[in-house]
Amino acid sequence: MRAGALGPVALLALWEVLGRTVFAASRVVPPPSAILSHMADDGFSFYWSNSVTTLREAGAGWLYGNAVALVLAIAFVQIPLLERALLQLALASYCLPVIAIGPVLAVLFGGDTPKVILAALSVIFTTLISTLVGLRGADRTSLDLVRAYGGGSWTQLRRVRLRAALPGLFAGLRIAAPAAMLGAIIGEYLGAESGLGVAMINSQQSLAVERTWGIALVATALSGVAYGITALAGRLLTPWAPRIAR
Repeated sequence: MRAGALGPVALLALWEVLGRTVFAASRVVPPPSAILSHMADDGFSFYWSNSVTTLREAGAGWLYGNAVALVLAIAFVQIPLLERALLQLALASYCLPVIAIGPVLAVLFGGDTPKVILAALSVIFTTLISTLVGLRGADRTSLDLVRAYGGGSWTQLRRVRLRAALPGLFAGLRIAAPAAMLGAIIGEYLGAESGLGVAMINSQQSLAVERTWGIALVATALSGVAYGITALAGRLLTPWAPRIAR
């Protein structure tokens, strides 16, 4: 067993012990065995149908939000005047609590649109900054070489900056994956017909503690899988980038 797996295993063991001793009377924190047993009783279809809805919303928000971030990062590098005008707006969108803007979006839009927008807002700033740092961290000698051969700023972007920005871009995309899930679930809390957020609200209202924890674990697992897939894609597409020791 790898050393990295010892932490989760120890945490689950401690959780099981505390759930059966300290929190046994209150049932606020049920042990993992009870949660898994309740999840088995609920059946695969219950979690799958709600997960598909949330994944659809989070995936769309992830795509739109990261596309906006990438376009803005390139625009800021190529047209510095735009950065002065728009970076503060991007920062404001990041600092604005999604719980505050959610009801406004629910009034303005219908269907999945509010959840998609909240998911997109949750990822834009992080990906924007990581990509911007990567674009500006391109090797100065390579940039000068392109200019010496008559290339302009757009040639520098294509030949040097985009490649240099890939590790930073994928770092932002990794963080954006669970952030998009969180944005979509919060959007479901504010109004939706199905999804993990809706299922969690219903289970809380019916005092189904084990089911509530099960839904939370499913959401966490999906976020972790999305993070892992993005990390794997970054590792495969940027083999030259330095790796963090594990």
